[in-house]
Amino acid sequence: MKQGFLVLNNLVKVFGTGEKVVNAVDHIDLEVKKGSLVTLLGPSGCGKTTTLRMIAGFEIPTSGSIYIDDEDVSTTPPNQRPTTMVFQNYALFPHLTVFENIAYGLKIRRESANDIRRKTKEIMGLVGLEGYEERSPAQLSGGQQQRVSLARSLIMEPKVLLLDEPLSNLDAKLRVSTRLEIRKIQQRVGITSVYVTHDQEEAMTLSDRVVIMHEGKIMQIGTPQEIYAYPVNRFVADFIGKANFIRGHVTGMRPENELEIEIMGKKIIVPVQKDVFKEGADVLLVLRPESVKLESKKPDTLTGIIREAVYLGSQMVYEVDMAENIITVEIANPQEHVVFDTGEEVTLTFQEKNLHILPYEKEV
Repeated sequence: MKQGFLVLNNLVKVFGTGEKVVNAVDHIDLEVKKGSLVTLLGPSGCGKTTTLRMIAGFEIPTSGSIYIDDEDVSTTPPNQRPTTMVFQNYALFPHLTVFENIAYGLKIRRESANDIRRKTKEIMGLVGLEGYEERSPAQLSGGQQQRVSLARSLIMEPKVLLLDEPLSNLDAKLRVSTRLEIRKIQQRVGITSVYVTHDQEEAMTLSDRVVIMHEGKIMQIGTPQEIYAYPVNRFVADFIGKANFIRGHVTGMRPENELEIEIMGKKIIVPVQKDVFKEGADVLLVLRPESVKLESKKPDTLTGIIREAVYLGSQMVYEVDMAENIITVEIANPQEHVVFDTGEEVTLTFQEKNLHILPYEKEV
């Protein structure tokens, strides 16, 4: 029984033939709850945009199905689907005013002049464009143009709103403010949304759930917190945020889902979510840079040598050589901590609750 408002069922998209065949989307399943915002996140070529275009109807699936509100729309033409898309290049009509751009879809739908005026004014108020009715797109900033594009999509009252890297043409500061606006508007309207981006911070900020994609497959689905704290494999851990990877060896099992791990000749205790590791197994310790504490060198501890120290104001970033590994360490609020210089020997301690263990995988 399908639980989602938007459901992708065993979806496949293949491009090319023979030796040039490419599995752009490779048997993916996804359910999106009504009113939630789900982000498809991954590197270029992972299949996220192709997936979005299949939902919109711009690409027809090779196999599998797409349901919106219990209706199979897999082969429905784009103009007949209950979806609208916000594009990264805005796609506004340069010869029309802001009001006319936003109202364009309603005119095509032949709604009455009174309804068009009322709905357009309402949506312009929602996205903060009051007073811009008579301006042309050329007179707007990039952020304002993107709000016009968003308003034009929302005014059609789609069941699913699709956003294809809508902030990629904005500068860094404007991206931050605009993504917060998009999230507020999406929550206020309560519209089911699918958002494509390669920007991790964008995905973490906006999403109810994040879908990590790689080579056409879904690697992991979860809340931003779940994805960051409990990645299912090395790719996800490496793609989301910053991570150090240290090879370890399980030397003992402890009660309450704790493992005794030996790394570089020292033993540490690590909590684990699932009882899937056996004594003697090689494992990969996922160590986030902010979960490491540095102190002056002490005997019988994990030690390293500072190879690089960079002051960034709100944090110090160190590269620490631990003989078998060079790891990154981030110390917040450096004014409250000892600052180490290049060449100093230090002791490293790990915040055990923030550690995560994966089955051992070589770097690819």
